[in-house]
Amino acid sequence: MLEPEAVTAIVRLGQSGWGAKRIAKTLGIARNTVRHYLRAGGPVPYQQPQRSGVLTGHEAWLREQFLTHKGNCDVVRQLLAKEHGIATSLRTVERACRPYRQELEASRRATIRFETAPGEQMQIDFGQVRIQIGGELVRVYLFVATLGYSRRGFVCPFRHERQSAWFGGIEAAFEHFGGRVQTLLIDNAKALVVEHDMQTRQVRFNSRFEAFCRHWDVRVKACAPFRARTKGKTENGVGYVKKNAIAGYTFESWAALEAHLTRWQREVADTRIHGTTGMAPKERFDGERPHLRPVAGIVPFLQVRELIRRVNAEGCVELDTNAYSVPWRLIGEMVTVAVRAGTVTVHYAGQEVAHHAELAGSRGRQIDRAHLLGVVPPLSEPVPPHGGALLRPLAEYEELVGGGW
Repeated sequence: MLEPEAVTAIVRLGQSGWGAKRIAKTLGIARNTVRHYLRAGGPVPYQQPQRSGVLTGHEAWLREQFLTHKGNCDVVRQLLAKEHGIATSLRTVERACRPYRQELEASRRATIRFETAPGEQMQIDFGQVRIQIGGELVRVYLFVATLGYSRRGFVCPFRHERQSAWFGGIEAAFEHFGGRVQTLLIDNAKALVVEHDMQTRQVRFNSRFEAFCRHWDVRVKACAPFRARTKGKTENGVGYVKKNAIAGYTFESWAALEAHLTRWQREVADTRIHGTTGMAPKERFDGERPHLRPVAGIVPFLQVRELIRRVNAEGCVELDTNAYSVPWRLIGEMVTVAVRAGTVTVHYAGQEVAHHAELAGSRGRQIDRAHLLGVVPPLSEPVPPHGGALLRPLAEYEELVGGGW
């Protein structure tokens, strides 16, 4: 290719009436080159010659495999050799797949807004922030809950992010909204999720969290790992609380922080015009309130204990050193023991098998004789009397120990 100045000179001389032969001789350039630029009327971009490569004709297959394996060109290279018998370098595959990287990145970032019905879903999350409280910089854990339909939020501070804080925050949110939803959407916090397989999307929840959800009769759904934007309503809510309710504030005490958040929710968060719905969350909540299920009469979960116990050889389960009977046929089986409001209830395979009043002391026994039917004789059967006479004469015992009294 010629320099831009030479191309400009060729075009200018051609416009002046010079012929290609004269221009070529004057500038020392090949005649065909001069004709080429005269026909083009200026600079011509370089076009790389199209050469047939080893991957020519496999573009559709390469794109499919590249997107399927999330941009892993080494896997594509191995499949190329296995399925098509084409052995080539990793760099060659990367060059061939370069046009598909933008498509892959776009698919990763693409998000479809998912709207839920009134009373269907509540998203929950924690956020950390450092706040000046009583003259000291304190790490505060903010529990934030957002109703999926109305976008009405709830926030309360905690000093930690342990499981009890999650439970307390959820129950406080139910109390604040005056009802409970059908489904909780959570992230993969260790206090709630034991394992979440990214490939199969199988989730194993913490057993105590499962008991909490059964207690409140709510379903739970965990968003995909490393994809928190699927829970974006609460993610945005956490950021909103940090930037609007907390930023620039200091507090004299923890109680002052709680009072400030309560006032902020009532006067600011509930009354602002939401950017997505175009309505104030408080107004939109009027249409969601009737769809929330009641919470009256349900005691807090922390007042309910649910444990797994194995029935011992005596047909009892032990709880706080006390023993409570169950049907003897369950000896050796694992049962669920629930303690609430002074009663102990035992379930097996989803069915209640025993019900007792909770013992106040320790090392006590609460036995229902109906649980022992078929093992011990009924009280109506007479017990053979003991004769009072020794089964052997004393002389035999004296001879055995060697001596007399």
